[in-house]
Amino acid sequence: MSEKITIKDVAIGGGTPLVLIAGPCVIEGVESTLHLASALKEITSSLSIPFIFKTSYDKANRSSLNSYRGPGVDKGLTILHEVRRQLDVPVLSDVHRFEEIEAAAQVLDVIQVPAFLSRQTDFLITVAHTGRAINIKKGQFMSPYEMKNVIEKVISTGNHQVLVTERGFSFGYNNLVADMRSLVIMRNFGYPVVFDATHSVQLPGGAGTASSGERHFVSPLARAAAAVGIDALFIEVHFQPDRALCDGPNMLALESLPRLLTQVKSIDERVKVESLH
Repeated sequence: MSEKITIKDVAIGGGTPLVLIAGPCVIEGVESTLHLASALKEITSSLSIPFIFKTSYDKANRSSLNSYRGPGVDKGLTILHEVRRQLDVPVLSDVHRFEEIEAAAQVLDVIQVPAFLSRQTDFLITVAHTGRAINIKKGQFMSPYEMKNVIEKVISTGNHQVLVTERGFSFGYNNLVADMRSLVIMRNFGYPVVFDATHSVQLPGGAGTASSGERHFVSPLARAAAAVGIDALFIEVHFQPDRALCDGPNMLALESLPRLLTQVKSIDERVKVESLH
Protein backbone atom coordinates (compact mmCIF):
# COMPACT_ATOMS: atom_id res chain seq x y z
CA MET A 1 0.00 0.00 0.00
CA SER A 2 1.31 3.44 -0.89
CA GLU A 3 2.05 6.22 1.56
CA LYS A 4 -0.84 8.65 2.06
CA ILE A 5 -0.22 12.28 1.18
CA THR A 6 -2.59 15.19 1.65
CA ILE A 7 -3.02 18.01 -0.87
CA LYS A 8 -5.11 20.81 0.58
CA ASP A 9 -7.95 18.66 2.00
CA VAL A 10 -7.58 15.81 -0.52
CA ALA A 11 -5.99 12.57 0.70
CA ILE A 12 -4.27 10.40 -1.90
CA GLY A 13 -2.86 6.92 -1.33
CA GLY A 14 -2.78 4.72 1.73
CA GLY A 15 -5.97 2.96 0.68
CA THR A 16 -8.04 6.15 0.51
CA PRO A 17 -10.76 6.48 -2.17
CA LEU A 18 -9.79 7.20 -5.76
CA VAL A 19 -9.04 10.86 -6.54
CA LEU A 20 -9.83 12.51 -9.87
CA ILE A 21 -7.29 14.90 -11.42
CA ALA A 22 -9.10 16.53 -14.34
CA GLY A 23 -9.47 19.59 -16.51
CA PRO A 24 -8.74 20.85 -20.01
CA CYS A 25 -5.35 20.31 -21.62
CA VAL A 26 -4.63 24.03 -21.71
CA ILE A 27 -6.22 27.27 -20.50
CA GLU A 28 -8.30 28.70 -23.33
CA GLY A 29 -9.74 31.65 -21.42
CA VAL A 30 -10.87 32.83 -17.99
CA GLU A 31 -14.58 32.09 -18.32
CA SER A 32 -14.20 28.72 -20.04
CA THR A 33 -11.71 27.57 -17.41
CA LEU A 34 -13.87 28.60 -14.47
CA HIS A 35 -16.98 27.14 -16.13
CA LEU A 36 -15.34 23.76 -16.70
CA ALA A 37 -13.76 23.67 -13.25
CA SER A 38 -17.14 24.44 -11.70
CA ALA A 39 -18.82 21.68 -13.72
CA LEU A 40 -16.14 19.19 -12.68
CA LYS A 41 -16.51 20.13 -9.03
CA GLU A 42 -20.27 19.63 -9.27
CA ILE A 43 -19.90 16.20 -10.91
CA THR A 44 -17.29 14.94 -8.47
CA SER A 45 -19.16 16.32 -5.45
CA SER A 46 -22.33 14.50 -6.53
CA LEU A 47 -20.35 11.25 -6.72
CA SER A 48 -18.30 11.92 -3.54
CA ILE A 49 -15.04 11.71 -5.48
CA PRO A 50 -12.14 13.90 -4.27
CA PHE A 51 -11.08 16.31 -7.00
CA ILE A 52 -7.98 18.23 -8.11
CA PHE A 53 -8.33 20.64 -11.02
CA LYS A 54 -5.70 20.40 -13.75
CA THR A 55 -4.89 22.62 -16.71
CA SER A 56 -1.75 24.05 -18.32
CA TYR A 57 -0.83 27.71 -18.60
CA ASP A 58 1.88 27.00 -21.18
CA LYS A 59 2.39 23.85 -23.26
CA ALA A 60 6.06 24.31 -24.06
CA ASN A 61 6.34 20.94 -25.83
CA ARG A 62 3.77 21.34 -28.61
CA SER A 63 4.50 19.62 -31.93
CA SER A 64 4.55 22.77 -34.06
CA LEU A 65 5.87 26.29 -33.61
CA ASN A 66 2.41 27.51 -34.64
CA SER A 67 0.48 25.40 -32.12
CA TYR A 68 -1.51 27.15 -29.38
CA ARG A 69 0.49 27.02 -26.13
CA GLY A 70 -1.75 28.83 -23.65
CA PRO A 71 -1.86 32.31 -22.08
CA GLY A 72 1.59 32.09 -20.49
CA VAL A 73 2.82 32.02 -16.92
CA ASP A 74 1.57 35.38 -15.60
CA LYS A 75 -1.97 35.33 -16.96
CA GLY A 76 -2.26 31.57 -16.58
CA LEU A 77 -1.31 31.51 -12.91
CA THR A 78 -3.71 34.38 -12.26
CA ILE A 79 -6.52 32.29 -13.75
CA LEU A 80 -5.52 29.23 -11.73
CA HIS A 81 -5.45 31.37 -8.58
CA GLU A 82 -9.04 32.40 -9.32
CA VAL A 83 -10.12 28.77 -9.78
CA ARG A 84 -8.55 27.92 -6.43
CA ARG A 85 -10.05 30.95 -4.69
CA GLN A 86 -13.55 30.86 -6.14
CA LEU A 87 -14.11 27.10 -6.12
CA ASP A 88 -11.93 26.09 -3.16
CA VAL A 89 -10.34 23.17 -5.02
CA PRO A 90 -6.65 22.22 -5.26
CA VAL A 91 -5.03 23.10 -8.58
CA LEU A 92 -2.30 21.40 -10.61
CA SER A 93 -0.32 22.56 -13.62
CA ASP A 94 2.86 21.52 -15.37
CA VAL A 95 6.00 23.65 -15.18
CA HIS A 96 8.57 23.48 -17.97
CA ARG A 97 11.15 26.14 -17.05
CA PHE A 98 13.34 26.83 -14.02
CA GLU A 99 12.36 30.51 -14.21
CA GLU A 100 8.69 29.70 -13.52
CA ILE A 101 9.07 27.36 -10.56
CA GLU A 102 9.00 29.99 -7.80
CA ALA A 103 5.95 31.79 -9.19
CA ALA A 104 4.12 28.52 -9.81
CA ALA A 105 4.77 27.37 -6.25
CA GLN A 106 2.97 30.47 -4.95
CA VAL A 107 -0.26 29.38 -6.67
CA LEU A 108 -0.26 25.65 -7.36
CA ASP A 109 -1.06 22.94 -4.85
CA VAL A 110 0.64 20.39 -7.11
CA ILE A 111 3.51 21.10 -9.48
CA GLN A 112 3.61 18.64 -12.32
CA VAL A 113 6.93 17.62 -13.86
CA PRO A 114 6.31 16.88 -17.55
CA ALA A 115 7.27 13.47 -18.93
CA PHE A 116 10.06 14.93 -21.07
CA LEU A 117 11.68 16.41 -17.94
CA SER A 118 11.27 13.41 -15.66
CA ARG A 119 14.99 12.56 -15.71
CA GLN A 120 16.29 16.12 -15.34
CA THR A 121 17.93 15.93 -11.93
CA ASP A 122 18.45 19.65 -11.27
CA PHE A 123 14.92 20.47 -12.35
CA LEU A 124 13.39 17.77 -10.12
CA ILE A 125 15.39 18.90 -7.10
CA THR A 126 14.55 22.57 -7.63
CA VAL A 127 10.84 21.75 -7.85
CA ALA A 128 11.08 19.54 -4.77
CA HIS A 129 12.67 22.35 -2.74
CA THR A 130 9.45 24.38 -3.10
CA GLY A 131 7.83 21.99 -0.63
CA ARG A 132 4.80 21.63 -2.88
CA ALA A 133 3.37 18.25 -3.81
CA ILE A 134 4.89 16.98 -7.05
CA ASN A 135 3.27 14.87 -9.73
CA ILE A 136 5.96 13.29 -11.92
CA LYS A 137 4.90 12.00 -15.32
CA LYS A 138 6.91 8.92 -16.26
CA GLY A 139 8.74 9.59 -19.50
CA GLN A 140 7.45 7.76 -22.58
CA PHE A 141 11.02 6.51 -22.98
CA MET A 142 11.38 5.11 -19.43
CA SER A 143 10.62 1.79 -17.82
CA PRO A 144 8.57 1.90 -14.60
CA TYR A 145 11.57 0.51 -12.71
CA GLU A 146 13.52 3.71 -13.46
CA MET A 147 10.98 5.80 -11.60
CA LYS A 148 12.51 4.62 -8.33
CA ASN A 149 15.57 6.72 -9.19
CA VAL A 150 13.36 9.70 -9.97
CA ILE A 151 11.55 9.42 -6.65
CA GLU A 152 14.84 9.19 -4.79
CA LYS A 153 16.01 12.44 -6.38
CA VAL A 154 12.92 14.23 -5.08
CA ILE A 155 12.82 12.78 -1.57
CA SER A 156 16.54 13.52 -1.12
CA THR A 157 15.38 17.09 -0.48
CA GLY A 158 13.10 15.99 2.36
CA ASN A 159 9.96 16.45 0.27
CA HIS A 160 7.88 13.26 0.37
CA GLN A 161 4.77 14.74 -1.24
CA VAL A 162 5.24 12.69 -4.41
CA LEU A 163 2.86 11.26 -7.00
CA VAL A 164 4.03 9.19 -9.98
CA THR A 165 2.00 9.00 -13.16
CA GLU A 166 1.83 6.40 -15.92
CA ARG A 167 1.03 7.96 -19.31
CA GLY A 168 2.05 5.27 -21.80
CA PHE A 169 5.29 4.04 -23.32
CA SER A 170 6.57 4.76 -26.84
CA PHE A 171 5.81 1.77 -29.05
CA GLY A 172 6.96 2.53 -32.56
CA TYR A 173 6.43 5.83 -34.32
CA ASN A 174 3.59 8.11 -33.13
CA ASN A 175 2.17 5.45 -30.83
CA LEU A 176 1.93 4.79 -27.09
CA VAL A 177 1.01 1.65 -25.19
CA ALA A 178 -0.23 1.58 -21.59
CA ASP A 179 1.34 -1.35 -19.78
CA MET A 180 -0.74 -2.10 -16.70
CA ARG A 181 2.23 -3.87 -15.11
CA SER A 182 3.75 -0.42 -14.72
CA LEU A 183 1.12 0.53 -12.15
CA VAL A 184 1.97 -2.46 -9.98
CA ILE A 185 5.72 -1.88 -10.29
CA MET A 186 5.51 1.81 -9.37
CA ARG A 187 3.15 1.19 -6.43
CA ASN A 188 5.89 -0.94 -4.89
CA PHE A 189 8.00 2.22 -4.48
CA GLY A 190 5.63 3.34 -1.73
CA TYR A 191 4.13 6.50 -3.23
CA PRO A 192 0.69 7.15 -4.75
CA VAL A 193 0.28 6.08 -8.38
CA VAL A 194 -1.77 7.96 -10.95
CA PHE A 195 -3.01 6.66 -14.29
CA ASP A 196 -3.25 9.24 -17.07
CA ALA A 197 -6.03 7.80 -19.21
CA THR A 198 -6.04 10.50 -21.87
CA HIS A 199 -2.33 10.90 -22.65
CA SER A 200 -2.03 7.12 -22.74
CA VAL A 201 -4.20 7.13 -25.88
CA GLN A 202 -2.36 10.04 -27.48
CA LEU A 203 -0.63 9.54 -30.83
CA PRO A 204 2.32 11.94 -30.41
CA GLY A 205 2.86 13.96 -33.58
CA GLY A 206 0.34 11.68 -35.26
CA ALA A 207 -1.31 14.52 -37.18
CA GLY A 208 1.96 15.87 -38.55
CA THR A 209 1.93 19.32 -36.99
CA ALA A 210 -0.01 18.17 -33.93
CA SER A 211 -0.68 15.09 -31.89
CA SER A 212 -3.64 12.87 -32.62
CA GLY A 213 -5.36 10.38 -30.33
CA GLU A 214 -7.80 7.52 -29.87
CA ARG A 215 -10.41 8.86 -27.49
CA HIS A 216 -12.53 5.70 -27.64
CA PHE A 217 -9.88 3.87 -25.59
CA VAL A 218 -9.96 6.31 -22.64
CA SER A 219 -12.82 4.65 -20.75
CA PRO A 220 -11.65 1.02 -21.14
CA LEU A 221 -8.14 1.89 -20.01
CA ALA A 222 -9.43 3.92 -17.05
CA ARG A 223 -11.54 0.98 -15.91
CA ALA A 224 -8.62 -1.42 -16.38
CA ALA A 225 -6.28 0.80 -14.35
CA ALA A 226 -8.80 1.03 -11.51
CA ALA A 227 -9.03 -2.77 -11.51
CA VAL A 228 -5.25 -3.09 -11.27
CA GLY A 229 -5.20 -0.56 -8.43
CA ILE A 230 -4.42 3.15 -8.56
CA ASP A 231 -4.65 6.09 -6.18
CA ALA A 232 -5.76 8.75 -8.66
CA LEU A 233 -7.11 8.94 -12.19
CA PHE A 234 -5.92 11.72 -14.51
CA ILE A 235 -8.29 12.68 -17.33
CA GLU A 236 -8.26 15.72 -19.57
CA VAL A 237 -11.78 16.85 -20.42
CA HIS A 238 -13.42 19.55 -22.50
CA PHE A 239 -16.96 20.69 -23.28
CA GLN A 240 -16.25 20.18 -27.01
CA PRO A 241 -13.04 18.18 -27.48
CA ASP A 242 -13.17 18.37 -31.27
CA ARG A 243 -12.94 22.15 -31.00
CA ALA A 244 -10.24 22.21 -28.31
CA LEU A 245 -7.08 24.20 -29.00
CA CYS A 246 -4.80 21.39 -27.77
CA ASP A 247 -5.00 17.58 -27.57
CA GLY A 248 -8.66 17.42 -28.59
CA PRO A 249 -8.45 13.91 -30.15
CA ASN A 250 -7.48 12.30 -26.85
CA MET A 251 -9.59 14.42 -24.48
CA LEU A 252 -12.88 13.15 -23.09
CA ALA A 253 -16.14 15.04 -23.54
CA LEU A 254 -17.43 16.31 -20.20
CA GLU A 255 -20.82 14.72 -20.81
CA SER A 256 -19.16 11.28 -20.87
CA LEU A 257 -17.44 11.74 -17.53
CA PRO A 258 -20.21 10.96 -14.97
CA ARG A 259 -20.86 7.48 -16.35
CA LEU A 260 -17.16 6.64 -16.45
CA LEU A 261 -16.55 7.95 -12.93
CA THR A 262 -19.46 5.90 -11.60
CA GLN A 263 -17.94 2.76 -13.11
CA VAL A 264 -14.40 3.55 -11.98
CA LYS A 265 -15.50 4.40 -8.44
CA SER A 266 -17.32 1.08 -8.14
CA ILE A 267 -14.27 -0.83 -9.35
CA ASP A 268 -11.95 1.11 -7.04
CA GLU A 269 -14.11 0.44 -4.00
CA ARG A 270 -14.21 -3.28 -4.73
CA VAL A 271 -10.47 -3.51 -5.30
CA LYS A 272 -9.64 -1.65 -2.08
CA VAL A 273 -12.04 -3.78 0.00
CA GLU A 274 -10.49 -6.95 -1.42
CA SER A 275 -6.97 -5.67 -0.67
CA LEU A 276 -7.83 -5.52 3.03
CA HIS A 277 -8.48 -9.27 3.20
